[in-house]
Amino acid sequence: MSHIVPIERVEKQILLFRGHKVMLDSDLAELYGVKPIALRQQVKRNQARFPEDFMFQLGEDEVEALVSQNVIPSRKHLGGYLPYVFTQEGIAMLSSVLRSKRAVMVNIAIMRAFVKLREMLASHRDLARRLDELERKYDVQFKAVFDAIRRLMEHPEPPRRQIGFHAQKSHE
Repeated sequence: MSHIVPIERVEKQILLFRGHKVMLDSDLAELYGVKPIALRQQVKRNQARFPEDFMFQLGEDEVEALVSQNVIPSRKHLGGYLPYVFTQEGIAMLSSVLRSKRAVMVNIAIMRAFVKLREMLASHRDLARRLDELERKYDVQFKAVFDAIRRLMEHPEPPRRQIGFHAQKSHE
């Protein structure tokens, strides 16, 4: 089932806007095999299913960020309108609006990509926490080493007495 859309392809299309992981309406339309205008029309017909935490429209500055970060080649790519973006919940709701078999299969692949992304983020947080613990642990150990070195530097060894025959220089 998930072979219809590789998860890696979906992962590359997940963006972060306003603190939400989202996908562009044009990317979703392409995945679903429909024209972007058809997707937007279905959403407008079912507006009550898409509250602002499921879908929102990007502003001019956010579109400029898409272009500057090479997410889209140019504003023309958007067809002259400000795109809508869908959160994971909004994408799940799309499957009830777009009723094709492909839409269901694509939604499954997208949900798997979101889950995989969430697991990766959790794994990175766990790794960061472990590194912080190691850093604190090693800071304590290295502090002891540096303290020992400082103590050795504070108390220099007395000069050693030379062993053997020593000729004294004559001051002629």
